Amino acid sequence: MPVRIGYTMMTEQAGPLELVAHLVGAERAGFDFSVISDHSFPWLDSQGHAPYAWSVLGAAAQATSRIPLMTYVTCPTFRYHPAVVAQKAATLQILSRGRFRLGLGSGENLNEHVVGAGWPAAHVRLEMLEEAVGIIRRLFGGGYVSHHGAHYDVENAKLWDLPEEPPPIGVAVSGPRSCALAGRYADLVIATEADAELLRRFDAQGGAGKPRVGQLPVCYDPDRDAAVARAHDQFRWALGGWGVNSELPGPAGFEQASQHTRPEDVAASIPCGDDVDAFVEAVRPYAQAGFTEVALVQIGGDRQAAFLDWAEAKLLPALGRL
Repeated sequence: MPVRIGYTMMTEQAGPLELVAHLVGAERAGFDFSVISDHSFPWLDSQGHAPYAWSVLGAAAQATSRIPLMTYVTCPTFRYHPAVVAQKAATLQILSRGRFRLGLGSGENLNEHVVGAGWPAAHVRLEMLEEAVGIIRRLFGGGYVSHHGAHYDVENAKLWDLPEEPPPIGVAVSGPRSCALAGRYADLVIATEADAELLRRFDAQGGAGKPRVGQLPVCYDPDRDAAVARAHDQFRWALGGWGVNSELPGPAGFEQASQHTRPEDVAASIPCGDDVDAFVEAVRPYAQAGFTEVALVQIGGDRQAAFLDWAEAKLLPALGRL
């Protein structure tokens, strides 16, 4: 089976109206699915945006008819209580007529710091995520739910509008503990690196046969130098790795952490320009690692239309043969 190719609504680089328009274009271009980031801050000031992802998703569900939707990812532990996430996800599944998947993760300080709840150690955040997933699943099951756990209290909650089928739950992984959590509780696994070991750990904990969704930044432009410059300006933060990126509290921290990252460093990690073969080769490691889906992130909020035209004409047909 060929790898399914998705489109990313990157809320850090475009406003809400533009994001919906871009997704309409992605559906028309033939992308297999879509994902959306859920942030309260961009990583760098140069990106310049952070609209509320769930409002964008509601509009996107009405503006499109075919393309699946997915959070990539929502943190159900700090900014959002898990009972509220369950209500949002159930509503969106109805609005999208069954096209929504709920991608969850343990969060980033960049976004979760805004509620002033502190930023505990990674193992505590994973405990919170595990408890949150359990609450969400119980609410998806219908009826009244009360819960008094180590991190959350739920008192007599109920989802009054439930879809015929609850949205599948995906869990983002980055190491052994998150892989174990995802294998036990998730319907699919999410990762941002083409790391086969993560998928092996997921399979060993019960994930065998389930979808596995990756993500890859790309920077299309007929002028490769312009593409490299834009990727460096807006995406150099990505080279820091999850251990750094989950801890920094704001754009100033990412600016400082990436100040010595050179354009050539970014170009070595992110395909830039309009060489179709280079983009295909960047996706290939995900296919080889065992990913069934890869969502592309086109860097640059003002370059989406050109990217979508190029993807429809050249890139998607080439990736279909991967």
